[in-house]
Amino acid sequence: MNAQLNVRMDAPLTARPTAGSAVRGREADGMAVASFVLGLIGLLLFNVVLGPLALVLGALALVRGTARRGRALLGLALGAADLVVLAVTIAHSHGVLWQIG
Repeated sequence: MNAQLNVRMDAPLTARPTAGSAVRGREADGMAVASFVLGLIGLLLFNVVLGPLALVLGALALVRGTARRGRALLGLALGAADLVVLAVTIAHSHGVLWQIG
């Protein structure tokens, strides 16, 4: 049996990655890792700033199609945990984060 392939030469190839998509993928992977690291550090320091940053970077990484999906999801979870820690700290200290003197 001789099977013939009918390939149209003028058909666009959409499965072939372009240079722009490779750069975007690396940027999305970097955002996923940054989200995870910022969320982890935010549990101890500056959770009012690092928590929302981890949430934004994790969401952007997922939207841009990162290969490190688990890392981006962990960044989202840690960013949310940062904000929960902040809320509990504020509720426990009656709204005072720092007391000088």
